[in-house]
Amino acid sequence: MGFEALPERLAQVRAELARRAPQQITIVAVTKGFGTDAIRAALDAGLADIGENRVQEAVQKQEELGARSQELGIRWHLIGHLQRNKARVVPGRFEMVQSVDSLDLAKELDKRAAGLRVLLQVNVARESQKSGCAPEEARTLARDIAALGNLRLEGLMTLAPFTDDVEVQRRTFRGLRLLRDTIKEEEGVWLPTLSMGMSSDYASAVQEGATVIRLGTALFGPRAGETP
Repeated sequence: MGFEALPERLAQVRAELARRAPQQITIVAVTKGFGTDAIRAALDAGLADIGENRVQEAVQKQEELGARSQELGIRWHLIGHLQRNKARVVPGRFEMVQSVDSLDLAKELDKRAAGLRVLLQVNVARESQKSGCAPEEARTLARDIAALGNLRLEGLMTLAPFTDDVEVQRRTFRGLRLLRDTIKEEEGVWLPTLSMGMSSDYASAVQEGATVIRLGTALFGPRAGETP
């Protein structure tokens, strides 16, 4: 699969961001389901933040790239659900884990990965099929994770329901932003990073204050088996 269209797609995304968002936005290129050629294409386009959903797939790509993974300056983000028994794989492999959703998982990572940057995943829309802590748990969890000695809790992450309804999207993202503000006011924990918005809804996310968006098909096109 070629990625010749990536620079043009990225330019379109950046133009959309310029129209909608005054804040600085980090684009995480999500290469789930693509090979290392997608990672190289992203790097060639100036994108060094690479997101993977599964630990095993990320490790396979890192091993395929070998020493070049560090030489290329890749910043690996784990954005999918992480089981506690996989926490041992994280040290030295990921710059950030965006999907911490429990204190138990945070403690496992804290034992193993000094200085690891993490986000607390919140299931704002309360969808049963998605990971993330409940909104009412987030305040206490953020306080407790921030108190751990080794992790660097930098913000919150969420996924909106899969819908074309822009108001539903924006309500979800707004909920995460307001939750972040509440955590600051009531717990004194400042969380500058809001990771929210994917290929289908990033425009809504940036309007509600996203500082990180996670884009796959918007950059690389459809994955094998997906409808263009």
